[in-house]
Amino acid sequence: MVRIGIIGGSGIYNADTFEIIKKVYPDTEYGKPSDEILIGRIAGTEVAFIPRHGKDHRFPPSAVPYRANIKALRDLGVEIIISPCAVGSLREEYRPGDLVIVDQFIDFTKKRDYTFINDRTVHISIADPFCDDLAQIFSNAAEEMNIRYHDGGTYVCIEGPRFSTKAESNMFRNFADIIGMTVVPECQLARELGMCYCSLATVTDYDVWKDEPVDIQMVLRTMKECLSKITKLLETGLPRISEIRKCGCSDAPKDAGA
Repeated sequence: MVRIGIIGGSGIYNADTFEIIKKVYPDTEYGKPSDEILIGRIAGTEVAFIPRHGKDHRFPPSAVPYRANIKALRDLGVEIIISPCAVGSLREEYRPGDLVIVDQFIDFTKKRDYTFINDRTVHISIADPFCDDLAQIFSNAAEEMNIRYHDGGTYVCIEGPRFSTKAESNMFRNFADIIGMTVVPECQLARELGMCYCSLATVTDYDVWKDEPVDIQMVLRTMKECLSKITKLLETGLPRISEIRKCGCSDAPKDAGA
């Protein structure tokens, strides 16, 4: 059984940082996950890794099998999910290359599978959707490593795969700090199963509100430049995750009567 799962880009499991033990590709009642799950070690800590969009990036944000990914990890024993991702900035002070340890989200998606529970009405409490204990671990690690980071930020999640119009980007600036396409429903599905979830977001661009065009090459280039920072952050933070969970994330399903 593996306690910690990572959902992110394929660069996380390069041979220099990820010691692969085995690969599994399980079936779930929601289908197959995005790709094979790699079980291995980072800095001596055992983790299960899923490339969110598949190794060949075949799943756009709207088509990622979010329920299968989360359920497959839970079936392996995962209780904690760390999610490195790329985001655009809606604030001048959130600069490209910065790390944001997300603490809130706003959902502007439209056509995803948002819940595991479709046979009855269950209201999961998600006022604080991200695990405070994990956020503290990785903010401390970022501080020690002298990484420029923001301890908190509101992530507006859009459907994608297109980027925002200028009008949309300026509207979102009234409500959020960063913008992306994947934290919903990933985060809330994890909460439904009582799992801790932490989003480590790397700012890649200023969206389009600064009249600078955004394209996928810009995003990929900045993420490649920041990859070593994220892998070192994981190497520092993962061994600090306690065996005992005190945060209360695991109580959410019980409290909702799920």
